[in-house]
Amino acid sequence: MSPDLNSLSRVELRQLRYFVTLAEELHFGRAAAREHIVQSALSQQVQRLERALGVPLVSRNTRRVELTAAGERFLADARQILAQVERAAGAVQDVAGTGHVLRIGVLDEGYAAVRPVLHELMTRHPAVEVHIVHAGLPDQRRDLIEGRLDIGVGRASDVPAEIATEVFRLDALGVLVPEGHHLARLTAVPVARLAAERLLLPDESQAPEFRRFLTELCRSTGFFPETFRGSVQGLRAGADLVADGLCVMVAPQSAGPLAGVRWRPLVQPTPRYPWSLLWRAHDAPPHVGAVVATARRLSRRQGWASSDIELAG
Repeated sequence: MSPDLNSLSRVELRQLRYFVTLAEELHFGRAAAREHIVQSALSQQVQRLERALGVPLVSRNTRRVELTAAGERFLADARQILAQVERAAGAVQDVAGTGHVLRIGVLDEGYAAVRPVLHELMTRHPAVEVHIVHAGLPDQRRDLIEGRLDIGVGRASDVPAEIATEVFRLDALGVLVPEGHHLARLTAVPVARLAAERLLLPDESQAPEFRRFLTELCRSTGFFPETFRGSVQGLRAGADLVADGLCVMVAPQSAGPLAGVRWRPLVQPTPRYPWSLLWRAHDAPPHVGAVVATARRLSRRQGWASSDIELAG
C-alpha cells in the first residue's frame, strides 16, 4: 500500500484519537470502552487510517494487539497533532472569549487526585475560569445531566448513559493513624489489621461509592469493619478525629501528608481507587475536551493508570 494526497486528505482527527487510545490500551475492547463506541467501529476507523497512510499500524492476532514499527513511529506524530489541535482550539476559544467557564464538582479526596490536571489546564488555558463546587457523586450525576456542572470527579459506578466517563488515576489507598499508633510503626498495613480498629467511613450521602468500595475491601479479607459512630464532610476534619485517637481512616495517597497523622499503605490486597472524570456525553462545553486530554496526558506521564505504583511511606 502507498498513500496518495486524496487518501491522506480523508484522515480524520477521530481516527488519530482512536489509534492513540488503542496504542495505549493494546486491546480493542478497552480502547472502544474508553472512546464510548463499539469495538467494531473503532476497528473500522483504525483500518481506514491504515489504508489512508498505506501502511499497517497494528498487528492483530487472536492473543494480542501490538504496534508495528510504523505504528510506533506514527504514534508520536499522532499525539503531537492532537495536542496541537487542542492548543489551537483553546487559543481560539480564549481569544473569542467563548466556552471559558468550567464548573467542576468534587469532594476533598477527589480534588487532591485531580489537582495536577487542573493546574496544567489553567497553565495551558489561562483564560479558562474554573469554579470548584463541593459535590459528591450523587449530586454530580444530577447536576451534570441538568447542566449545572460541566465536569465531575469520582468513582464512576452506576452512571446513566447520558454521562461519559474515563478513569485517569488508580490511586493507592492507605490508612491514616495517629502519631505513635502501633500501626504507624509498620511500613505497610495488611487490610485484615483494620478489623481491630474503629474505622471512620465516608459519609453515605456524599460519597456512597467510596464507602461501598471500602466496605467491600474489608469483606474481601473476611471481616465487616467496626465503624466510628459519626460522620464528617472533608478529609481535614476526618484527619483531626484520627489525630485525637478516636478512629482511623482510609485515604488515597494523592491526599498527601496531613498534620498529626501518619499515612501507611494498605496491602494484602493492595487496593487502588479508580478516579474518573465524568461529563455529559452530548452537548458538553468546549473546554471539557481539554480537561480530558490533559488528564490523559498526565496519566501517561505520571504512570497514574499503572497498577505498579510506587508507594510513599
